Amino acid sequence: MPKRRRGSRTAARRADRSTSHASFEQLVEGALAGIPDPFRAALAEVAIVIGDEPTPDQRRENDLADDEQLYGLYEGVPRTEYGADWATLPNRITLFRLVLEEDFADPADLAEEVRLTVIHELAHHLGIDDDRLDELGV
Repeated sequence: MPKRRRGSRTAARRADRSTSHASFEQLVEGALAGIPDPFRAALAEVAIVIGDEPTPDQRRENDLADDEQLYGLYEGVPRTEYGADWATLPNRITLFRLVLEEDFADPADLAEEVRLTVIHELAHHLGIDDDRLDELGV
């Protein structure tokens, strides 16, 4: 499934604008709490991880150019694929804190983008591809 690059091409690294890890966790928890049933049940099948930015392996596997960043990444087997319940690695959604904070300095904008990123990545777990997410505006 092709991955949409939810992220910036021009994010400047600014440590002085970053929130604390605990504050970012609260934003993620708020986004997760807002997921409606029946989609909320799918969260039990996915580990939610907060990372600072994509690792070199994640960048390479997703064909990211040096000037591209990701806000979030789903890694796993979507529910709609045959044998998804037999996957050997756990399904995981990673949210990239520093990348999001760099592009969304306003706290309300950051909270909204965290919410959208969680929904976008959870949708990948549910088997929704980027083309359909674009149609839905997510």
